[in-house]
Amino acid sequence: MDDMDWREHITVDPNVCHGQACIAGTRVPVTVILDNLAAGLSHAEIRESYPTVPPDAIPAALQYAAELARERVAAPGR
Repeated sequence: MDDMDWREHITVDPNVCHGQACIAGTRVPVTVILDNLAAGLSHAEIRESYPTVPPDAIPAALQYAAELARERVAAPGR
């Protein structure tokens, strides 16, 4: 999954879910997937609850979150 591009699985559309990042082709916000993972649900349990979510979308949501969480280091003096 290292070569996966989360952008293929996550979209942001101002007309869908008020512009929240969602799983492509669905109205399932990425935050719902992440909250379920944080609560300890397995990928299978999440997919059972949200059958429109493709299997690759779950690791893509984690990659998306990881990219958002990466610390941006400012240049000295800024």
